[in-house]
Amino acid sequence: MTQFARRGRLSPDVAAGRRRVLDAVRRHVPPPAPGGLPLVLVACSGGPDSLALAATAAHFARRGTLRVGGVVVDHGLQEGSAEVAARTARTLEDLGLAPVAVTAVTVERDGSGPEMAARTARYRGIADVVARTRADAVLLGHTLDDQAESVLLGLARGSGTRSLAGMPPARTLDGVTYLRPFLDLSREQTLEICAAEQLRPWHDPTNHDTSLMRSRVRHRILPLLEAELGPGLARALARSAAILGPDADCLDEAAHDVLARARSAAPAGGSLVLDLAVLQEAHPALRRRALSAAVVAAGGETPAYERLQALDCLAEGRGAAGPVQMAGKVSVWRRRPPAGTRGPGHLELVGPRPAGAATEPAPDSASHEERREG
Repeated sequence: MTQFARRGRLSPDVAAGRRRVLDAVRRHVPPPAPGGLPLVLVACSGGPDSLALAATAAHFARRGTLRVGGVVVDHGLQEGSAEVAARTARTLEDLGLAPVAVTAVTVERDGSGPEMAARTARYRGIADVVARTRADAVLLGHTLDDQAESVLLGLARGSGTRSLAGMPPARTLDGVTYLRPFLDLSREQTLEICAAEQLRPWHDPTNHDTSLMRSRVRHRILPLLEAELGPGLARALARSAAILGPDADCLDEAAHDVLARARSAAPAGGSLVLDLAVLQEAHPALRRRALSAAVVAAGGETPAYERLQALDCLAEGRGAAGPVQMAGKVSVWRRRPPAGTRGPGHLELVGPRPAGAATEPAPDSASHEERREG
């Protein structure tokens, strides 16, 4: 299927979409062995964002530049969801995508909220398909508008740099590389791509359910802010995320170095032990990030602002010596230096994870992503 506009010219929105897909794959997918082509899967709900992404990616399958497949997740949360998933899979096959897999998942109500529960189940289902197909990456259809909503939600929660950076254009989760080529394209542009490709997207009725926070932001709050502050607010919020993303990466990398030095300088022990001198010499922004990562490394959860502040006070030597309790059953004590030595001592974190577990800098706030992938 080849797309041309009325005068025989390629739609500028289709051209923009194609450029972004190819750039994302070239930037983040390692080249295969000579003679091979990378396989990318488009996670497609049948909605306009992910369907537009599938149509633009299909162009490179037709040209022989990429192998492009599709994965359709049936959450089973709506009547007729299996029919919608099957119809979407047929559309992807008609576009030339192969292989195309439909995977049914069970959304477990674990107290995390319906959007997060669906997201967890969806990523698990996608990962299963990636393992079967040995795909190199998965393309997600999040747009500039989705990014703006994420940033606004982060602002409302009082989040830090990582959350305000929104959704990253590339991310590896449980060994799967996820790419978001459309983060600087608007939702309106994806509708134009679908129209140009003569595709009829499915419109998820839950996207208009304003009992869900993101839907309220989309249909009530952002339009009100645009009306009061002027047009272009969504693009400005997305631009802020694009600026803050590299900043957050830089801070996380520097915090990882602080954490590594604090661990290597601390006395040996069965738990996770950090040298207080290293922590106290670090910039507060890096120290707090290092402490957050240490809690995760000990088996806990990324600390909320108030808990992280309490832990930072402990590291600075203020107040009682602990324990400070962190989410995820991690307890932290401030210990005196060993006999005959000088210095402020060390922190000891005791949690369910073995002390030798790998440590990665944890984000200062978890990012809330779209409940559907495009």
